[in-house]
Amino acid sequence: MTTPAELAARHTTLDGAEFDHLQRLLVSWGVLADLSFSDFLLLAPIDRSGDEHLVVLGQTRPTTGATLLRLDLVGEMVEGADWPWAVQALAGGRIVTGVATVPVPARMRQAGPPGASGDAPDTGEVPVVPELARLECVPVRFEDDPIAVVVRVGPLEDQRRTGRLERVYRDLYQRLAAMMVSGDYPFAGEEFITEDAPRVGDGLLVAEDSGRFTYASPNATSALHRMGVSDAVEGHTLSELGLESTALERCLATGAPVIEEVERRPDVIVLFHCTPLLAEGAVTGVMVLLRDVTDVRRLDRLLLSKDAAIREVHHRVKNNLQTISSLLRLQARRLEPGKGQEALREAERRVRSIALVHEILSREPGDEVPFDEIVSSLVRMAEDSVVSGAGVEIRVVGDIGEVPADVATPLAVVLAELLQNAVEHAFADDDSGEASSDAAPSPTVGHVDLSLANDGYGLTIEVRDDGRGLPPGFDIEATSSLGLSIVRDLVTSQLDGMIGMDSDGGTVVTIDVPLRDRQGPLRR
Repeated sequence: MTTPAELAARHTTLDGAEFDHLQRLLVSWGVLADLSFSDFLLLAPIDRSGDEHLVVLGQTRPTTGATLLRLDLVGEMVEGADWPWAVQALAGGRIVTGVATVPVPARMRQAGPPGASGDAPDTGEVPVVPELARLECVPVRFEDDPIAVVVRVGPLEDQRRTGRLERVYRDLYQRLAAMMVSGDYPFAGEEFITEDAPRVGDGLLVAEDSGRFTYASPNATSALHRMGVSDAVEGHTLSELGLESTALERCLATGAPVIEEVERRPDVIVLFHCTPLLAEGAVTGVMVLLRDVTDVRRLDRLLLSKDAAIREVHHRVKNNLQTISSLLRLQARRLEPGKGQEALREAERRVRSIALVHEILSREPGDEVPFDEIVSSLVRMAEDSVVSGAGVEIRVVGDIGEVPADVATPLAVVLAELLQNAVEHAFADDDSGEASSDAAPSPTVGHVDLSLANDGYGLTIEVRDDGRGLPPGFDIEATSSLGLSIVRDLVTSQLDGMIGMDSDGGTVVTIDVPLRDRQGPLRR
């Protein structure tokens, strides 16, 4: 489905600030639909010089009544001649009402006699789109000029009964519509908050400029009762009702929307969304929407608790691995130099590389690991292990971003092995006679280049050194080296990847790891 931003960029001349203003309206205009019991369309002119055509950027339906627009009209083109009321509202900057035919999407039109292409399709129940509707066109002003028009689509004859609730709702809609015409609504700088945004049906309070409530909807009264408020709401302020909230006072003082969550009891949390009602720039009252978010916040807290428990597990695993690493290091120091001591040191290094992953997981929430932090630690570990007279410089190019934890752990071990193998063996003096005859002489300072790339479908890792290269006839599938055997098995078994080793002015190791499961979506 095409987004409003894409439609605006494709069909209109709205700039970034103007569209941001409309975007704020699209986030909050469900309240307008609820208060007026009507469907709403947002139209923007395609060519502001002539206003001959308009495009529908948005559509919303009321939660307080039945919808008249059963079809999605977003992206449809409207002839200015068919909806002259919208054109007049844009040109004059005032509210204009009239009667017109609501457009039917081209994909839904049925073939028929000439002139019948705009008829509503027959669903066998009620018409999907009414042939005629009463339109109220409200210009949306930004700074000094109307940039779009909000069209309220209602029936020709409103059969809804008129009680106090209906009168209060419609009065609030009229006040908000007047603010839209003057450019005060939506509010400049208001954040695009859609999560947990209350609707009118969740609960509504109306306060005058003194902060005393003049109206409370039945759902609002129920929400306050759950918070322990048993007194009558109307005629009182929040403080008189025993609610410790400054949202209403701040809204009256600043003339800007205020959102606050009030927890009266440990098991009841209600969201207060305060919208100032302005007239000629002065605050004349406040519309307060309430929503009981107790269950949502309880779930959030459970998730936070679970996340904290997972991080604690990673922290303890990291500590245990570091303890094992220390024990191996102490044991290695007690042995005479030789294969036994070297084997313990290699095991200690492998445990430490796994501990790095758990250390990051203990700090970062989620299952994704920022691998660049692991790479920098692995590089320092390899550089610190250099004991030969010739220096070794390790250079890192590129980044693979965040990877799943089940990929990060074996990949960290693989890189630790390859970097350690390069700094220990690529530049060492060859006493065994196994070096490649065409390899370049060992440089005074050796270089190891680690290249990382992530194209969204897979990881490509290359470790290249300018050392002595591989022995003639080397085959990683038949290697007797424990370190390279571990690397091979981790890449092919756990990472489901491929590895290749070759001599090219030194040793080049290339690893390809897929991020897409064989029969599933991207693993990341």
